[in-house]
Amino acid sequence: MNTSIHGMKRTVWCGELRAADAEKEVTVNGWCERTRDNGGVLFLLLRDRTGTIQCTFDKSVNAELFDIAFGVRTEYVLAIRGKVVLRDANAINKKMPTGEVEIAVTDIRVLSKSETTPFEISDNKEVNDQLRLKYRYLDLRRPSMQRNLALRHRVTQIARNYFDEQGFLEIETPMLQKSTPEGARDYLVPSRVHPGKFYALPQSPQQYKQLLMLSGVDRYLQITRCFRDEDLRADRQPEFTQIDLEMSFVEQDDVIAVNEGFLKRVFKEVLDVDIQLPLPRMKWQDAMDKYGSDKPDLRFGYEIVDISDIAKDCSFKVFKGAVENGGTVRLININGGADKFPRKEIDKLQDFVKTYRAKGLAWMKLAADGKMTSSFAKFLSEDEIEAIKAKAQAKDGDLLFAVADSDWQTAVTALGALRCELAKRLGVIDPHDYKLLWVVEFPQFEYSEEENRYVAMHHPFTAPMDEDLDILESDPAKVRAKAYDIILNGCELGGGSIRIHSTETQARMFRALGFSDEDAQERFGHLLTAFKYGAPPHGGLAYGLDRLCMLLAGLDSIRDVIAFPKVQNASELMTACPSAVDQKQLDELHLALALDSSEEE
Repeated sequence: MNTSIHGMKRTVWCGELRAADAEKEVTVNGWCERTRDNGGVLFLLLRDRTGTIQCTFDKSVNAELFDIAFGVRTEYVLAIRGKVVLRDANAINKKMPTGEVEIAVTDIRVLSKSETTPFEISDNKEVNDQLRLKYRYLDLRRPSMQRNLALRHRVTQIARNYFDEQGFLEIETPMLQKSTPEGARDYLVPSRVHPGKFYALPQSPQQYKQLLMLSGVDRYLQITRCFRDEDLRADRQPEFTQIDLEMSFVEQDDVIAVNEGFLKRVFKEVLDVDIQLPLPRMKWQDAMDKYGSDKPDLRFGYEIVDISDIAKDCSFKVFKGAVENGGTVRLININGGADKFPRKEIDKLQDFVKTYRAKGLAWMKLAADGKMTSSFAKFLSEDEIEAIKAKAQAKDGDLLFAVADSDWQTAVTALGALRCELAKRLGVIDPHDYKLLWVVEFPQFEYSEEENRYVAMHHPFTAPMDEDLDILESDPAKVRAKAYDIILNGCELGGGSIRIHSTETQARMFRALGFSDEDAQERFGHLLTAFKYGAPPHGGLAYGLDRLCMLLAGLDSIRDVIAFPKVQNASELMTACPSAVDQKQLDELHLALALDSSEEE
């Protein structure tokens, strides 16, 4: 049997054929999706990455071709030649883009046969994720996955073209670099030629792109792989891709402006959505106070309200005690939610907020008939109840939830998570609404109880606000950063900052982070030395390409926009990695495995 493609190469993609192509002689290549024998006429649906086309075999016209097609099974790889013909009016399939035409086959060649696949290659069948990832090459044949890969390609090309037009140079930075443990855990690579020493895979190209600014490159771009050895979730992978950029002689507004232009182009070319510029900006403190998150979802209301001024004098000990201990009482108003959540569901929400460290959840239900039920109203005066309702702008039919805590961030974070959860349950979120904003003026530091010191909220090269330089060492908790995140519908698309370009300020920053001069020199000496030779003001931003594509595709997991992703434990099911290596490889790397007692036995 001839399985060569010679003489039967594609002249058109399956999904491109339309009524205007009628009477054309074409050759298509692809996989058999299914066949249907209609008593002497066989219909074969052929699929490639662009779509499907129906091919017909008439036994009365060519019995030999009919017999070959009759023996074809699902997922056979085929080359088919024939004439494009219009379907009869009653046979048009309006669900298929190619449904007005079909190919009357004049030749067919089976290029490769297929065994029965572990699951049907279809978007209409539910398949276990473990099975999909084990046979990922089959999963990727599904039309939805082909669309996801094409979307990712499109976004990547838009990025390259747009930033090229803006004067950026695409430059590669090393994959093997020095480990500078400050942030997520590094993936380490042992060196064969330097026994006992290790490279690290980059968590980001941060230091190299700053060094490129010192090199006079002025505008840098890289679509680069990054690696972080951290716990995984739906939108996190151990290896991921960034659209990484850096600019010289700029301030925050300059970086934001060039990136707003990129986002406008992406949304227009990928989704045909017009983004209005400039995008809104929100200070980090305001985002936390109103939405309980530094990546607020603005597609719905339920904003957080501070009722501490009312609660501080009330008789409810939970409220009053929180305020007296330097904390806060906050609430959200779920408009029209009074009849949506019975008492049993409200009790379950107590457990939900406790996962965010809240001690409990108080509630007030204002029924449509004017009656009120509440877990705390009996401890309050009529005036206090009315004051709370007024501040929450509550009316009959609304449901109020309140959290009191001695730590304001715990209270707002719990309510922020609750507002998003309830919005999902109530179905008030429009999936076709796109709310973009910049969150700015992040704290420079956050305190780590584990390390008993302040750590950089972003990274140690982020510049503090000029007006906060005087309190860098004396009051680090109040220092704000020249940092900015771009947010879409409650997800962080990317983040960046204006960098420190002063050797003096960088030295002060390291001291504020608890590094001795020796520690700073050991970890970042190459950067500190470079700064001595004239560093321009510079700043940049990095997008999570996987997450951007996930959101543009309307998906919930970045795994669906990555060709070969890892699962929850950072393994890849298809190739069974990570895997053991032989002793010779270990010896060459001067490594010995430390086995626990159970493994030794």
